[in-house]
Amino acid sequence: MQIEKGMTMELKDKTIIITGASSGIGAAAALLFAARGANVVLAARREAELKTIVGQITQSNGNAIYLAGDVREEAFAKDLVDLAEDEFGGVDGAFNNAGTTGDMGPIPDMDGGNWQGEMAVNLNNAFYAAKYQVPAMRRRGSGAIVFTSSFVGHTIGLPGMGAYAAAKAGLIGLTQVLAVENGAEKIRVNALLPGGTMTPMAGDDANFHEVVRGFHALKRMAEPSEIAQAALFLLSDQASFVTGSAMIVDGGNSVNKL
Repeated sequence: MQIEKGMTMELKDKTIIITGASSGIGAAAALLFAARGANVVLAARREAELKTIVGQITQSNGNAIYLAGDVREEAFAKDLVDLAEDEFGGVDGAFNNAGTTGDMGPIPDMDGGNWQGEMAVNLNNAFYAAKYQVPAMRRRGSGAIVFTSSFVGHTIGLPGMGAYAAAKAGLIGLTQVLAVENGAEKIRVNALLPGGTMTPMAGDDANFHEVVRGFHALKRMAEPSEIAQAALFLLSDQASFVTGSAMIVDGGNSVNKL
């Protein structure tokens, strides 16, 4: 992480929780947000990776701490908020980015445990996060929450992804309700819908990547930093009149029919 001359500090002195922060979009967001002045509280299951990212940030004079744990557990959501308040005095924003695609397959063939697992990681964790983040932001006097959803289940259905689509579509509904419930208290809530992104979740199959690139109008997949930039906008004061939205950042996947 390098702070470049002329870099804007959209998140200066704001404390931001980031889940799914050990790799991919979450790791890119951690580095970007810290470079833009935020105190970042990083969460994921893989402690070694979190420690490495925190080290990168602190070596560049940024402020970062981490807590390893499982977003499927309600207690972990509370512990993250408690850590942010204890270390930095409060919570100004959250990028709830943790997610998984799970095992794919037609609904009639899907194991019930896989369905429940998808809901636990992709939807239930958002409920737990909001349950503790919203009160913390009320104590702060304002705040912003971003959930990572997906174009799958919103603008398009993909075979074999029924559980993933249902969970991610549910996130958009949760986003809308939270936005309405908390807008008067200066808390904004939005969903971010990335397209295909070059993360560990995308795997390393070159043929698969070629197919995915073809789905997008831009004929490429996103870099994690590009999605992180969109999250930065939604968390910053530049998006001060944006709430309840499902922001599509999918390289034209949703509109491409060729």
